[in-house]
Amino acid sequence: MFFFSQASLAHETGRTLYASGDLNGAEAALTRSVELRGKEFVRTHAVTLGYLGEIQAARGHLDRAGATWSTALDATVGVRSGRVRDMAATVRQVLQPVRATSEFADFDQRAAAYLATA
Repeated sequence: MFFFSQASLAHETGRTLYASGDLNGAEAALTRSVELRGKEFVRTHAVTLGYLGEIQAARGHLDRAGATWSTALDATVGVRSGRVRDMAATVRQVLQPVRATSEFADFDQRAAAYLATA
């Protein structure tokens, strides 16, 4: 069972907690997944960061979500994946009400650029 690591378990735990409405627990689990996995599996790393940013935004922490999504978008360079594409689309959807502000315009443009090439 090489593939199912502690990082993978934390990722799946975070997704389950998010689905059940436990945003605090989900954020903690996904943060643990990011810390454990590092950048070993680029696609999964980017997707996990995308989920983490989504939770941070849902908790009202758009500044943290933006920083997390920036890291996620950095990790997508050269990655073509449906899950990464979904993550970039989610970034744009969540930022829609604030995307015109200069603070979030960069994340929105980067997500849009990824979607245009994916």
